[in-house]
Amino acid sequence: MLITPEHSPRALRRQPRTASPPCGRLFYNSLEALRASPVPFNAIAATWQLLLGMGILMLGAGLQSTVISLRATLEGFPAPLTGAIMSCYYLGYMLGTALAPRLVRRVGHIRVFAAMAALAGASILAQGLLISALPWALLRAVSGLCFAAIYVVAESWLNDRSSRATRGTLLAVYMVVLYIGLGSSQFLLIPTDPRTSTPFMLVAILISLAIVPIVIAAQSAPEIALPQKVSWRDLYRDSPLGVVAVTIAGMVTSNVYSMGPVYAKLSGLDTSGVATFMGISILAAVVMQYPVGRLSDRADRRTVIAGICILATVSAAVPAAFRTLPHGLVLAAAAVFSGLAFTLYSLGVSHVNDHLEPAQMVAASGALLRLNGIGAAVSPVLVGGLIAHFGPRAYFAALAGLTGLLSLYDLWRKTRRQPVPPERKHPYGPGKSIV
Repeated sequence: MLITPEHSPRALRRQPRTASPPCGRLFYNSLEALRASPVPFNAIAATWQLLLGMGILMLGAGLQSTVISLRATLEGFPAPLTGAIMSCYYLGYMLGTALAPRLVRRVGHIRVFAAMAALAGASILAQGLLISALPWALLRAVSGLCFAAIYVVAESWLNDRSSRATRGTLLAVYMVVLYIGLGSSQFLLIPTDPRTSTPFMLVAILISLAIVPIVIAAQSAPEIALPQKVSWRDLYRDSPLGVVAVTIAGMVTSNVYSMGPVYAKLSGLDTSGVATFMGISILAAVVMQYPVGRLSDRADRRTVIAGICILATVSAAVPAAFRTLPHGLVLAAAAVFSGLAFTLYSLGVSHVNDHLEPAQMVAASGALLRLNGIGAAVSPVLVGGLIAHFGPRAYFAALAGLTGLLSLYDLWRKTRRQPVPPERKHPYGPGKSIV
């Protein structure tokens, strides 16, 4: 087993039960959880060019996803077909996570970043020229492979430039940069016309510009180890809730990125409205990452996950249940849902890590990312089918259903196993679900 005998599921069940804070008190101590931690200024100074490049890249990545989904809807593609096209990105991404480490070891970080960014720029330009389902599906897969390799380069670089004491905070800064770039990119739709090739060219320009600070700042590249393999059966045996949470997190985030523009357009919003809806949904994720993470370090993570899911389910159920709502209320519900639900991947990974030894975490992260990718690939197709049959409100109904099911599974798991002892918990580290 991956956990020590004294902390096995059977041993934990023999321990006396300790009270866990109820879900209603989830955010009562959130201000206390926001205890200040030192900002790694030296680590940030050593990686600012990488962070700048990734921020520019996210402007292109976020705009690309929304443009493809919106343009497919404008072209009259059925919602299930749009979902299938968007899902191809995640299939390519999973392939990229397997190939990228070997490619980096062979030719180096800088060459891989530059080559993959160039290929990603070319693929989006080709999508602007070839308005057809099959070419788009193939090119979306190419984009996913490219971005997977880029993320491998960026995150291995950040890990190399940080110490154990600064790694968590530096990765938090990295996640903030990513979400701000992804959220801000949505508003680039407003000055462009998604019916033309202009936004496709803008995405290619941004991806190309992202290469500049990385190449100029080229220093000695860090080493990267080939990922080890760990079975999903072992992970599920040791942390069932963490595995399920990571998978559902992939389904939720891919729905927001892929089918959010479809929902917004079918609901009657114009291009500016679609941009605002998506921008608010994504930027809301920046707000909750740190307080939720800090709270989960101090309380039973299962209680935090359950509370997050219950609140997210309620927020998504409101626009799903009522046919007509003020637009401001719909935006607020979308922001609350995303702000809460986008923490699930990090919470799930942290919960799995609580049951592992440090040497096992790297191998486990690859398996968890693949699970996250499977959920992300399947979900847009399913939700596209629901939207086609039941209308746009099925978007929020599906999101509420996913988080609702996770909350029920979480509460059931709390009856089956004792909390992880405080001395076994590893600090919360922001994790990046597939985008």
